[in-house]
Amino acid sequence: MGSTVDLKRLTNTLALGALWLAALSTVAVLGTLILYVVVKGVGALSLEFIFTAPHGVRAEGGIGPTIVATVYVTGLAMLIVTPVAVLAAVYLAEYATQGRLVRAIRFAADSLASVPSIVMGLFGFALFVEAMHLGFSMLSAALALSFLMLPIVMRTTEEAIRAVPKYIRWGSYGLGATKWQTVRRTVLPAATPRIITGVILATGRAVGETAVVIYTMGTSINLPVSPLDSGRSMTTHLYILATEGINLQTAYGTALLLMVMILSFNLAARLIVRKNRRIQG
Repeated sequence: MGSTVDLKRLTNTLALGALWLAALSTVAVLGTLILYVVVKGVGALSLEFIFTAPHGVRAEGGIGPTIVATVYVTGLAMLIVTPVAVLAAVYLAEYATQGRLVRAIRFAADSLASVPSIVMGLFGFALFVEAMHLGFSMLSAALALSFLMLPIVMRTTEEAIRAVPKYIRWGSYGLGATKWQTVRRTVLPAATPRIITGVILATGRAVGETAVVIYTMGTSINLPVSPLDSGRSMTTHLYILATEGINLQTAYGTALLLMVMILSFNLAARLIVRKNRRIQG
């Protein structure tokens, strides 16, 4: 009996140690990557680097237009995808009869989420740039990015709606509200923090995409104004600088700013979830 207990304790200790090792390895890899980029790129950061445009053969100066283009195309994609994804999630969670159609829609969303970004970029180029004659533009890139963001926002919204307690719906129905009034005034407000979290996470992914935007937005370094203007995202600028070896210092500075933006999106999502749990608690 004693040997059996000792064996179970040893097995538990080894398993716990393996879990700790895996977790610490993940944190160590992330920490090493962040430290490396910070050390290499912090020297390039300045107000001039953030607000001015690159110039010269070696792309000296700043990356102001690329920051504007990145924020522009990501915000436009978010405006396109959010209403479509939320309405689709409301239909699946509240109105659809669970059956083959619903399973097919969920399967399509999951499959769309696993499509490689370069395939989505080629699809966006063929459809939006060539077939629809939108050219290399903010709009083409935003529409292509919306396909990548759609499954993330839709599935997150659906889970958020399903997580709303049943008694909240019953209370609304008891007061005489219709189905749509209950969804619009009771369910969606209760699920809003989680929906916002999904939108932020999808936006963070869109900010870090390269293949999609390089095939649909182009590489022009001008400052975009109209949705039909071309531009160059930060990821595209980083890719060009790094692969051609034009200016590695600027490349590391761009990578550092890009990493800060993506980490900020993820941190904002976690803070919203934590605040929502605190309020519910």
